[in-house]
Amino acid sequence: MKREDLVDFVYDEVHTLDQMEWENWLALFAEDGRYWMPLEWQQEDPILQPSLMYEDRLLLTVRVERLAGERTFSQKPKSRCHHLLERPRVISMGEEDGVYKVRTSFLYTETRGDLLDRYSGWIGHELVETDGALKIRLKRIDLINFDAPFSNIQLFI
Repeated sequence: MKREDLVDFVYDEVHTLDQMEWENWLALFAEDGRYWMPLEWQQEDPILQPSLMYEDRLLLTVRVERLAGERTFSQKPKSRCHHLLERPRVISMGEEDGVYKVRTSFLYTETRGDLLDRYSGWIGHELVETDGALKIRLKRIDLINFDAPFSNIQLFI
């Protein structure tokens, strides 16, 4: 695996979200993959401390099915999103544990109808190689304004 492969993976992953390719996005997760949005600055534990989101494959699948469903009235009109990323920074090439780590600064915009919400912070990816392909073991979203009240985040950052 080359560093550039990890950088490309991050860009390709958010592209699937911006294109609303929910099933393709879900397929990027390992079977034990997690999507985590901590509630506190530098939070280390998603289990014993509350989080904004902490979802396993089952919960992600339920959300993807809801977003793709025709009878999801909270998605009339459908939400759309856009990720603006700084170039991802490779933190670890998995030398010790086989886990590739990448951190990316982002600006995220989500819109539905005339509502527009913006979030910013850092995305941390922990990636593993499964059957020759990179998979997400953990996607961690650290919002810079994690302690502010905000509306429902409908999609995935």
